[in-house]
Formats: sequence, structure tokens, C-alpha cells
Amino acid sequence: MLKLRIVTAVLMAIVFLAMLLSMSPMVFSIAILFVVALGAWEWADVIGISGTGPRLGYLFVLLCTIFSVGVWLGFPDGVASGRAQSILLIAVTLWAVIFLWIQGYPSSAILWSPRPVQAVIGILLITFTWVAIVSILYKDHGQWLLLVGILIVVLADVGGFIVGKIAGRHKMAPMVSPGKTWEGFAGGLAFQLVLIGCLMQFWPEPLSILTLLILVFPVALFSVIGDLFESMIKRCSGVKDSGAILPGHGGMLDRIDGLMAALPMYALLLNSNYSF
Repeated sequence: MLKLRIVTAVLMAIVFLAMLLSMSPMVFSIAILFVVALGAWEWADVIGISGTGPRLGYLFVLLCTIFSVGVWLGFPDGVASGRAQSILLIAVTLWAVIFLWIQGYPSSAILWSPRPVQAVIGILLITFTWVAIVSILYKDHGQWLLLVGILIVVLADVGGFIVGKIAGRHKMAPMVSPGKTWEGFAGGLAFQLVLIGCLMQFWPEPLSILTLLILVFPVALFSVIGDLFESMIKRCSGVKDSGAILPGHGGMLDRIDGLMAALPMYALLLNSNYSF
């Protein structure tokens, strides 16, 4: 299983890098809608929206929402930074509320477990993720900035997995995700130091370690919240994986849950007077 997981991850990375580095921001933003739609399809399945017709209707509402938001932002000609900042701030606030729900599970389920509420949350979170991606891509060095944001999440995940397997003893959120440990959490954060060192060495412009710490660690923390939130939704629904499209990984939603929480925070920080 581990070998299959690694092979799938490598293939995904190759396809993603090929798309990111060969496409313009506009084309990539449109192409990534396939991943967005697949994630929404799996979300509909997890929350119990059954039948092809209702799920297609859900996708239609999501794509209409993204289209409307994109037009409001000025896409594809650009992105109005002030408007994007407002959306990203709402996104980060919602994720902060979700963090409180995770802490309060299972009692908090009364607030978010009704299917209509989950359906709206899914549309909002997926739309926010797309807005974050577009906001990052339309910056100077946008492709590389997006790659750095994704590397933060990947390192948090890989570090958590490795250290958790080796030294994990103390459960982080046993009611939500029994496999998550505080040792793994610390390992995921420790792996960020490698990325910070590489950025200080190779980024074309000088970067202070304080700037990088303020940027990287909050994003890594939010990626863990995204992972825990999907685990909480699946646990409430009695589902193990969001799908089976990715061998060794489960569904697409299982791979982008951390990104859904991390990228809005990352884009918000990038818009907040940090020099990159």
C-alpha cells in the first residue's frame, strides 16, 4: 500500500508541475476547475447527496458560484486585490469557526451536521480555495508562490505521517481522527524548517527568517485543520474515504483537504505586505 501511495503521489506531482509551469495563470485557473468539480462531487457523496441528478445540480450551483465570484474579482483579466482580500478574510474566519467545531465534536455536530448546512459549507470552502489559487497565480512569481504554498502542506502531511508512525503516542483529536498525534503534528512543523532554509537560500529576493516563519507556520497549522475537518465530516457520515480515484490515497478530496484550509490563509498572508 505504501509503495502504491508513493507512486500515485509522484505521478500526481509530475502532472501538477507540468500544468503549473506550462500554463498561463488564466488557463491553469480554468484547468484546475476539473479538480474543483471532482472534489465537489465527492463532497456531495460524503454528505449524502445521492443520485446523479442531484449531484450534477450541486456541481452546477458550485460552478455558477465560482463564475460569479470570478467575474466580480475581474477574472480572467486580473484579480482585484481588495475584493480578493475580503473573500480570503471571510474564508479564514470560517476556518477559525470550523476549528471550534472540531474542538467541540461531537456536541458541535448539531450546528453543522444538517445536510443543507454541509452543502453550503462545501460550496463556500471549494470556492474560497479556487479564489486563493487565482489570487496567488496573478501575483509576481505566482506559479512559484503557489508551489511554495503546496509544499508547505505536503511537508506538514509527510512530516506528520513519518514522525507519527515512528514516535506517535499522544492522540491529538481521538474523537475526530484517531491516527493524528501531537508528535506527528510537531514533526510536520519541524519539516517546515527545511523549506524555510531552502527559500532563504534560493529565492531570487532576500527573505528574512521572521517573514518566513510568520508565513509558513500559520499555513501549516491551517492545513492540519483542513485535514481534521474532512475527517470529522467523514466520521459523522460513516465514510472512510471520500472516493477511490487515487490508488493508495482514496479520493481527490482526501488529497486537497489540507489545501482547502491552508491556501486561503497563505493567500491572505501574501496580500498583507510581505515581500515575495
